[in-house]
Amino acid sequence: MTTRAGFVALIGEPNAGKSTLTNLMVGAKVSIVTHKVQTTRARIRGVALEGDSQIVFVDTPGLFQPKRRLDRAMVAAAWGGAADADVVVLMVEAHRGITEGVKRILEGLGEIGKGRKVALAINKIDRVQSEGLLVLAKELNERYEFVETFMISAEKGHGVPALREWLAAQLPEGPWLYPEDQIADLPLRMIAAEITREKLTLRLHQELPYQLTVETETWEDRKDGSARIDQLIYVMRDGHKGIVLGKKGETIKAVGQSARAEMEEFLGRKVHLFLQVKVRPNWLEEKERYSEMGLDFKDGNT
Repeated sequence: MTTRAGFVALIGEPNAGKSTLTNLMVGAKVSIVTHKVQTTRARIRGVALEGDSQIVFVDTPGLFQPKRRLDRAMVAAAWGGAADADVVVLMVEAHRGITEGVKRILEGLGEIGKGRKVALAINKIDRVQSEGLLVLAKELNERYEFVETFMISAEKGHGVPALREWLAAQLPEGPWLYPEDQIADLPLRMIAAEITREKLTLRLHQELPYQLTVETETWEDRKDGSARIDQLIYVMRDGHKGIVLGKKGETIKAVGQSARAEMEEFLGRKVHLFLQVKVRPNWLEEKERYSEMGLDFKDGNT
């Protein structure tokens, strides 16, 4: 039996469906999925099996015009994920077509694409007519020579099995990189922090989710098999702290309950979750915060 294993980087603009596709391919939720853009901050790796192939999906942050240090570090992580991969898949939203952001990514692919296969996945195909899809596919392939083009709906699963089978066949021959039952290579502490951050993002509105970060401070495995997890939520202003806590602590309580339930499902055991909110005005400029997010602080330099 010949086994194959390798890395597949999913790149695209924010909200192109990279996290949804990663989770679908892996068969479990390993990447944060919300209606807000730029929610994936680090390169999250999900591990999927297809026949004798082990596909390691690198769900990268969305590529956009960076303004802040965090933005720059996220964009650097995205291009870094593509540069390290065996296969790159550019995801483009069918209904948005060739935006300015997609044009910039296509320009960047000129360098990244050397020596590796780059495929195109037009996502959210249920939102446009089939004639429009064919025109879009033709235009994109005229701008960059993709080895394959796939029409998919990551949300509904259309076209995904074909993409997965193709990817499995493109990977280099070799032993699997992870144990058969492992679905992600993020540390559990970081996955737990991402779960809480997702719940906060879903409950809070406007800009606040981008002004906060969650870190797992301590993790204690107890004798009864349960886990005690203490997390810190860093915000930039006192006013933000009030929003996160909510009236009589209702918001933080609801977030904690929702996050704990998902952690218990993910870990398969009881979780005791304790959340604390701290004001840290300059967390966006602190090297330690970037390490916790799996980002490179120096990539955020101007």
